[in-house]
Amino acid sequence: MSINIKQQVKCPKCGELSETTVWQSVTAQDSADLKEDILKGKLNMFCCPSCGQAALMPDPVLYTDPDKKLMITFAPCSDEGERAQMYNEIQNASGTSGELSRLEDYNLRFVSAYNDFIEKILIFDNSLHDKVIELLKLLVLMQDSENMDHRVCMFGKKDGDELEFLVQDKRENKLYTSRIPMQSYETVREQLRISGVKYKSFDWELVDADYAAKLLRGVNNNL
Repeated sequence: MSINIKQQVKCPKCGELSETTVWQSVTAQDSADLKEDILKGKLNMFCCPSCGQAALMPDPVLYTDPDKKLMITFAPCSDEGERAQMYNEIQNASGTSGELSRLEDYNLRFVSAYNDFIEKILIFDNSLHDKVIELLKLLVLMQDSENMDHRVCMFGKKDGDELEFLVQDKRENKLYTSRIPMQSYETVREQLRISGVKYKSFDWELVDADYAAKLLRGVNNNL
């Protein structure tokens, strides 16, 4: 079930108070319109009726897709220390409440950036697994290792028997595309399985670039 609350928000630009709706949880099957808002970057975006200033509300939202066995906690945050604290709090709360026992077949994810939130949904909507995708993203960036420090790779789409990735070069302010055969995806998935990667969660997980780097070291150790 999707849940929201009403909040009085002071505009960070003009100081005007106005009421806005903040969604605390979204269930994909019950709220197709809300899922579409997420994918368009509109969910929990405050827009001041007086001056038009837009800002993302800092409130966390829980996204659940029972069909995909996917649950994502999106907690907007750019500070690494605060991000780690929120992640630890979610892990501790889930462990204490006992909810993990009813979510044993799920993939449980924690993200703190809106683009990562969107990407996770798109990955699982395409019947892919983000642990494999994160490693493929790292391998895409490693093709031009000299520019890795100022580039970001994101999953774009599944296109027939290929996967398309988007590479943003922040220094050049350019966007590139890279395509990988689905066969490469299947090969990497099997290598990860052999190395011990589990394709379901036993706790909340941070599956990101740092996770991919650890995966790569683990796979290399098993080759």
